[in-house]
Amino acid sequence: MTEHVEHGFGPVWDAESRVLVLGSMPSPKSREASFYYMHPRNRFWPVMAAVFADPADPEDAPGDTPDSRRAFALRHGIALWDVIAECDIDGASDASIANAVPNDPVPLIRGSRIALVATTGAKATQLYRRLCTPLLEQAGLSVPHVGLPSTSPANAAMSLDRLIAAYREALTPTGR
Repeated sequence: MTEHVEHGFGPVWDAESRVLVLGSMPSPKSREASFYYMHPRNRFWPVMAAVFADPADPEDAPGDTPDSRRAFALRHGIALWDVIAECDIDGASDASIANAVPNDPVPLIRGSRIALVATTGAKATQLYRRLCTPLLEQAGLSVPHVGLPSTSPANAAMSLDRLIAAYREALTPTGR
């Protein structure tokens, strides 16, 4: 059943953020928790841990709470937000998104060190190019963009190892 949904919570970022990761719209579980990628089967946080956590520091992990995940993202220069501020959507189905109103990434990019925008999933990538790229162009900003595979459980064909490899290649300077 399609409903009109507003994002409901703000971005995670600070002046030291270097990469802006944008999803499409938070899932019902994420909206309920007022934080990003909170569905227990979404693989975003395991991917982020594999790509960014310091293996020599057992404390360097995203954890399970919004506060611990926010701290992990900021510690690693990751800003989190979504392309869409509000839309019509059926549950968590990106394919059903209609009447999308974008978030404006310009203030985040101007107020930080963001040098790369990464979108998670085909719909986020499509909507970013259509709705957000013009906002950046109007502001005179040119930031490289990469579309990444979705970490959603709906993208079950993509293994965790393949997701980790794709995110590592795109988000780390050396692809370590």
